[in-house]
This record gives sequence, C-alpha cells and structure tokens, in this order.
Amino acid sequence: MFELLFLGTSASAPSVHRGLSAQLVMAKEYRFLIDCGEGTQRQILRSGIGFKRLNRILITHGHLDHILGLAGLLSTLVRWESLDELTIYGSRWALERVQDLIYRVVFRNERLPLPIHLVDLSEGVFFETDDFSVSAFPVTHRGAGCLGYIFQEKTRRPFLAEKAEALGVPFGPERARLVRGEPITLADGRVIQPDEVLGADVRGARYVHTGDIGRTEDILEYVRDAHALVTEATYLSADADLAQQFGHMTAAGAARLAAEARVQALILTHLSRRSRERDVLAEAQAIFPNTYVARDFDRFSIHKERGVTKLAPAEANGHAENSEAALEIDDSPLEL
Repeated sequence: MFELLFLGTSASAPSVHRGLSAQLVMAKEYRFLIDCGEGTQRQILRSGIGFKRLNRILITHGHLDHILGLAGLLSTLVRWESLDELTIYGSRWALERVQDLIYRVVFRNERLPLPIHLVDLSEGVFFETDDFSVSAFPVTHRGAGCLGYIFQEKTRRPFLAEKAEALGVPFGPERARLVRGEPITLADGRVIQPDEVLGADVRGARYVHTGDIGRTEDILEYVRDAHALVTEATYLSADADLAQQFGHMTAAGAARLAAEARVQALILTHLSRRSRERDVLAEAQAIFPNTYVARDFDRFSIHKERGVTKLAPAEANGHAENSEAALEIDDSPLEL
C-alpha cells in the first residue's frame, strides 16, 4: 500500500554519502514529502522519481536540517512545474520558520503563480481518502511543536468471490455495492446481505514516522503494531549522554521502542557522522532483529499481507563506509 523512498538519511549536516533528512511516501496516486533538508531537490533528481504530483510536504519540526531544502525545491516547483497548488503541513513553530524562508528569502516581493497553503496541524487525522488516512502526533525533541506522522490504510473486509458465485451474484455493480456494505436484490427476488459475501476485517498497512525524538514512552500507543516504524538513531549507546542532552535517540533506544510496540520492521535513519552504519545496525539488531539502516535512495514497500520489503539495494556509487565515520564530530549544535 505504501512505498518509501529515502532521499536523505544524515543527521544535522550532510556527509559524503548521506544527504539531509527527506523521505518520499507514495500511496497510489498520492505523494508526500516528509521533511526537506538541504539538497533534497538534487536527491529527487538523482532518484529518478521526478517532481510530478509532489504537492504535499509534511514537516516534522523547524530545525534547519529539516527545512532548508524547501528554498530550492519550492523555487523549482513554482517556476517550472505544473502544480495547481502546494500544501505544507506542520506545527505553528515549524511553519513560522517555513514562512520566513518562503516569503522573506525565496519569494520576497514576488507574486506567486500558484497558491502555497501552510496548514497548522494539531494531533489527529488531517488527510483522508477512501483507502488511507494521514495523521499527526506530538513527539518530544527540542522546542515545541515537533510532530510524527502515521499513514494508515483503512480496514477492509475481503470480497469472497466463491460465496458470491454460489449465491448467484452476477459480476458488475451488484458486487461493488456489496463491497460498499449495501444489500442487493437479485433478479429472482432474493436479498443478499454484505455479510454473506464479505470476510472478516483485515487490518490495513500502518506506517509510522517519528522524526527526531528524544523520548519514547509518550509515543508508544501511536507506534504500537505498526507494520513499519521509521525513526532516528543519531547516536549509539556509548553517547547516550549526548543523545539525552540534544533530544535524540540511540539505536538501542529505537530498538527497544520497536520491540515494546510490537512493530513488524524498524528502519533507522538520521545517522550521525560519529557512527559507523554497521555499529548502528548491530546495536539495534541485538534488541530487535528485523532492523534496517536506511541509506540514501533505499526503497521499501509496506503491505498489509507481505509486510515490509526492501525493494532495491542502496545506490552503488561509493556507499562503502569511509574514514569520516570515525571522526569525533558533534553534529547536534548545528540544528538551529
């Protein structure tokens, strides 16, 4: 139901192989960009995914490593792309910074050819289709108004074709009405109720994205039973004091959340240049084995029946770990 494309997986500042926070969520004809760190526009181009239908942007919080890429991206979308409108969602704090970036820097004193809507979110559902909903929930990081997002496919009752055939239900609109929960009357006068041809409820795919986060006990109920949880692992346990100081998560902390919430798969992102990828993976997998560490351009499918599947390997041009991973670099103060 949902497909994820990681465009940037580094914390605070880009590295040679990782861009800043950005992730594209695709659901049928809809696209949602979660955060837009510096360089996201180029990452979209490199991914080959293009800019079409990229008209909804979700901001987790207002730190610059999550919003600075909006400057270039919006400039391109407004001037070159055929969008009717663009909507940016986030908390009031995040949107105040986004508004300054858009109207005091990028489009200062300009008349825009398309409307840009800034939607101040509170907890709960803010986008819904017949197939899925998107909701926001509060998380604890640094500063007020930090949000996570839940993509929830709606519960469905499968249509039991063999039972419909046995009852003589013809192909066509009659079956569609039964699927919608409406009874039908057959040509011979028999009334067929939906319960006669529909199976038990099947829970839809559930994907949770936390953004940057410093605590987990207050989000457990939002995360519980997710098919996929994407969260940060900025630090290793050896740097737990720094994680607490700057409102971030260790790989072990993220894994404990995944285990306690009984998620199916954990995908870690927002890695500090302090940490080697293999160390982050090892620390998390010791607690929660079904863990991935996302690299730029990794893609995942989230399906209610097939679970979480990694669709493609990381881009091959030079993703081997390099010596900068071992440097003692304190990234967090750069998050302005």
